[in-house]
Amino acid sequence: MKKLVVLGAGESGVGAALLGKQEGYDVFVSDRSTIADRYKAELKDQGITFEEGMHSMSILEKTDVLVKSPGIPDHIELITSLQDKGIDPISEIEFAYQFCTSRIIAITGSNGKTTTTGLIYHLIQKSGISVKVGGNYGISFARLLTEQDVPDVFVLEISSFQLDGIRTFRPEVAILLNITPDHLDRYDYDMEKYAASKMRITKNQIHGDLFIIDSAQVHRINDSSALEKGEPELALVSMDLTEEGVFDLDLDNEFIYSNPSLSGKHNVFNTQCAVFAAEWIGVDPDYIEARLNDFENLAHRMERLKPIDDVQYINDSKATNVDAVYFALEALESDIVWIAGGTDKGNDYTVLQELVKTKVKGLICLGIDNKTLFQNFKDTVPEILETQDIKTAVREAFRLAEGSGTIILSPACASFDLFENYMDRGDQFKAAVEELRQEQER
Repeated sequence: MKKLVVLGAGESGVGAALLGKQEGYDVFVSDRSTIADRYKAELKDQGITFEEGMHSMSILEKTDVLVKSPGIPDHIELITSLQDKGIDPISEIEFAYQFCTSRIIAITGSNGKTTTTGLIYHLIQKSGISVKVGGNYGISFARLLTEQDVPDVFVLEISSFQLDGIRTFRPEVAILLNITPDHLDRYDYDMEKYAASKMRITKNQIHGDLFIIDSAQVHRINDSSALEKGEPELALVSMDLTEEGVFDLDLDNEFIYSNPSLSGKHNVFNTQCAVFAAEWIGVDPDYIEARLNDFENLAHRMERLKPIDDVQYINDSKATNVDAVYFALEALESDIVWIAGGTDKGNDYTVLQELVKTKVKGLICLGIDNKTLFQNFKDTVPEILETQDIKTAVREAFRLAEGSGTIILSPACASFDLFENYMDRGDQFKAAVEELRQEQER
């Protein structure tokens, strides 16, 4: 019996362990941290042995296959020691791929992955083509493969960390939305290394596959060894868009929609990519156009809350880098109070200066260390305040709004200084807005 060792017992790792067990592997899971109770229960239920709070090298080095959580960097001593012994880790999506017979649409990019993934799933769902969605979207690819009902198509959101660990993974449709600075601490602060990681999504594609890519990034195809197996058909999508909500894919179909979940140029771009993918898979264009207007995006992504008086609140907590904030501010009219801040990832705020100057009348810095934000915008925004309390941020933003305009939480930073994650930050923001609304309505 082959031995499978899984490093990391989050959703990705436990999914790989469950699939490995199903496929007849002797599975061992190792996590340096404490394993969540729900995952421990699953491992015990399946008779999978595990350890937590440590890594036992004597066990790890006796494996046939090593699956590594995407959260574990390649450069740490544990990984390099295993590699020195000839054990090369792979990602969970690579492990799962060998057991998949369905068609795969895979989506990566610095921004917009989740929206595009969800939209593609939405466009295919109920079209007569069976489909499941997962990867970074919530349920691991491996876990989906343990389910009995195998779909025609998997739609998978894929991160650069997952792509670093692929060898043979080949999506029929690969989508690279964009490449902007993010997670550079994982790539030696080298943008080209990060870009090369994203380009791996197409490395195994062959003739007859489809690669959808931002036209601004197409030069990377020739500048890298991305297309190693063949040459898929290319679909170039541009951010130089025409009228918002209307586009023509040169497939004899003009698509017109007015969905607020897909507002802003960046979401018109994401929508074009999604429509290309759905049409390629075989979804009827008339069905696609009808479905564009009933799509609802996930929480924390330009999520519009119920207004208070004439003040619109938007929860964009998922905007954890500068480019995501740029797209958010660009999609809004002026008269904005912007709530930003958190754990800075070496952000360069230069690209935001003109937008902020013309649209933002107040900035609330929500973080433990706000020096960078304050220094960048002290001469640009009329009023800047600092706080470490989200309720205070919401109330001060309401005061600055003066009864009109938009208040947006779009942090440009990670959330870990004050919150558990971006979802916790967004949920607390929504709760604070609701509390303020109830007070205003008394």
